[in-house]
Amino acid sequence: MQEDIAALTGERPGPGTLYGAIRRLEEQRLIEQMPEQDRRKPYRLTDLGARALQAELVRIRTVASTGLRRLATA
Repeated sequence: MQEDIAALTGERPGPGTLYGAIRRLEEQRLIEQMPEQDRRKPYRLTDLGARALQAELVRIRTVASTGLRRLATA
């Protein structure tokens, strides 16, 4: 997960940051842990998490579209 985040953001999160985020996402029931696989602890989005992600991606797209439109007319 740290490598995926680093590839997307250019920075690798520290373990405290990552595990804190995972804990908060679990508390909000946005993700849930799956059975361990070779000492790895995989997670999956819950239905609630998928809906929250969808809403956030729509929000980000709206912000980006507005920004790009305004830049084009500047």
